[in-house]
Amino acid sequence: MKVDDSLLQKYARVMVHYALNDGKGINKGDTVFLVGQECTKDLFMAMAKEVYAAGGNLITNYQPNNLRDNSLARFLLQNGSEEQIAFFATPYWKGIVDATDHILFIISEPDIHYLEDIPASKISLMNSARAPYMKMREAKEQAGKLSWSLCLYGTQSMADEAGLSLEAYWEQIIEACYLREDDPVSKWKSVQQEIELIKDKLDALPINKLHIKGVDADLYIQLGENRKWLSGGGKNIPSFEIFTSPDWRGTNGHIHFNQPLYYSGKRISGVSLQFENGVVVASSATENEDALKEMIAQENADKVGEFSLTDKRHSKITQFMATTLYDENRGGEFGNTHIALGNAYKDTFTGDMATVTEEQWAEMGYNSCPKVHTDIISTTDRTVTATLRDGTEKVIYRDGMFTL
Repeated sequence: MKVDDSLLQKYARVMVHYALNDGKGINKGDTVFLVGQECTKDLFMAMAKEVYAAGGNLITNYQPNNLRDNSLARFLLQNGSEEQIAFFATPYWKGIVDATDHILFIISEPDIHYLEDIPASKISLMNSARAPYMKMREAKEQAGKLSWSLCLYGTQSMADEAGLSLEAYWEQIIEACYLREDDPVSKWKSVQQEIELIKDKLDALPINKLHIKGVDADLYIQLGENRKWLSGGGKNIPSFEIFTSPDWRGTNGHIHFNQPLYYSGKRISGVSLQFENGVVVASSATENEDALKEMIAQENADKVGEFSLTDKRHSKITQFMATTLYDENRGGEFGNTHIALGNAYKDTFTGDMATVTEEQWAEMGYNSCPKVHTDIISTTDRTVTATLRDGTEKVIYRDGMFTL
């Protein structure tokens, strides 16, 4: 399937002139680190040219396709020593982060199961090696000197996994990103303003804790002090969710997720979690439970780093897409509820992130887990009730919509 060049050009414009720089687009002279696989070539080139046309500079990371019969990552995991799998080129990645103003990553899987049958422990070792890079990025982002964004390029393998034709899969992308609009950049800015109005109403509520209730969930989440809600603001395209980083210590109860997640190349389905005083004390999955437990076993990956809700009135995503970027923003009948295990987003802090020490982040209950931030999603009917600081209760989300 060949995607129309005019749609790819609009896609590139959305990413360069809206998504990057937290919804403001790049400035002349900015440097963009652009990452994508071979299968994304037409979109990769459109985005690269758009960066140059905007007066920006490029650093590119154009990777060979990850395929089961021809993947460098798979070859390393099968044949490399532990030292090779855990190798991290500190000077190289430090140089990339130092030189970069924005990171633009094209998500795409030419073979969504390319790591099938690889032990989860080996994959975790490889993922752990990237933790210093994520810490470098986080520090620069907290200083207000780095932005990033993700977008999706559909492949036959991803469409097959979602149970869609490739044409139907791309139709979801086109609709979700407003690529048929004459000016999709302006459309995104308009939608973002609507989402910001809801976010502002949430910020105005003195919320102490949230109760997430449904036939498959009975979970309490403590919001914590000095928190605000965030919306995508360009960090993901598309993004319709409104989220925050709760105080992990106040998570109690159980929750089940009806949507699978993909972690380290493996599909994990039927996830259920039980929390006590902020920690996962029981976990199960109907598919690849070993991968779920391997993930949770990472340091601090047994704690919540994010809580999020999506209002179905904004999202045009109606199908399961087999990728977190879309599934965490799905609309449908009941919107979606999701949490992330692992690292907390520190930009939910109401003050100056750059002045906060690691000890102070810990004191406020922000979970620190550079190795893991894994969203787990449910599209079942959930009611979310906020308990305010004066003890009164207010329903903030019902039937897939905010009720503010």
